[in-house]
Amino acid sequence: MKAYARELAVAATILLVLALLATTTHGFFTVDNLSDLFLANVPVLIVSLGMTLIILTGQIDISVGSVFAVCSIVTGVAARAGLPVLVAMLIASVVGALLGSFNGALVAWMRMPSIVVTLASMVAIRDGLRWQTQGAWVGDLPGSFQRFGLSQTIYTVLMLVIAALLVVVFIVGLRYFRGGRNIFATGSNEAAARILGIDTNRVLFSVFAITGLLTGFSAALNAVRFNQIPSNSGIGLELKTIAAVAVGGATITGGSGTIAGTVLGVVLLGIIGPALTFLGVSAYWERAIQGLIILAAVSVNVLSHYRRRQVSHA
Repeated sequence: MKAYARELAVAATILLVLALLATTTHGFFTVDNLSDLFLANVPVLIVSLGMTLIILTGQIDISVGSVFAVCSIVTGVAARAGLPVLVAMLIASVVGALLGSFNGALVAWMRMPSIVVTLASMVAIRDGLRWQTQGAWVGDLPGSFQRFGLSQTIYTVLMLVIAALLVVVFIVGLRYFRGGRNIFATGSNEAAARILGIDTNRVLFSVFAITGLLTGFSAALNAVRFNQIPSNSGIGLELKTIAAVAVGGATITGGSGTIAGTVLGVVLLGIIGPALTFLGVSAYWERAIQGLIILAAVSVNVLSHYRRRQVSHA
């Protein structure tokens, strides 16, 4: 139980927030509200899975919001050009993977700091998209685009199945496959991992490429919820995903973390905004609270690391 103390603490916090909402508010637990809340956070969950891999290697990616915006527009433009929705989603996923691969190549083989690389990518991609679209939304989409032509209920169930499958795949992959073990080893001690024969450059490149792929895929899944696609989507996504991974117990310096913790982190952060609204608190506090959560989570990680060092030196 001690090994999952952070996950249990987050789960307990979620239950406390839900209990508060159940006893003091009305309307939060309606089917429509829970469905909207789930659909709004599916993209955050999917991108957070990739962010978990990156943080496990001791790196970070703050460009995912900008990549998400580009891939959303790509999905809409491809569908408007007459391509099937699934083909448009595939193209968006490939674009995301290519952008992630570019970041990964600079980090892995050029040995550039990931924070610098992804900061530059974030600004360049977002400003380039703003210049290209002039802020215009993508409209005139085919009738079969929104929700794949499915009903709201069936589309929601489909998103639930996709999210669950991805979570299971990542849990199994990290725990039982060599690639997952290599990610943990690279984040724990990159020099030692190389001595063991692990190609750490390939590991770093792969986690950024996978995250880009997931970002493109999630952007496409989110785009089909609507009949128009904004050019400024994905704003704040990087903060949400990093916060979710940190809250879930992952060590920002790498080598420690779980997918289950990330899922719980997404759930906790996902209910904060709506909870504030139902409790009559200004929604402008949401991002401030997210920032405080990141600070608190990192502080706990630093204190835990310090205590372990003190014990090992005793």
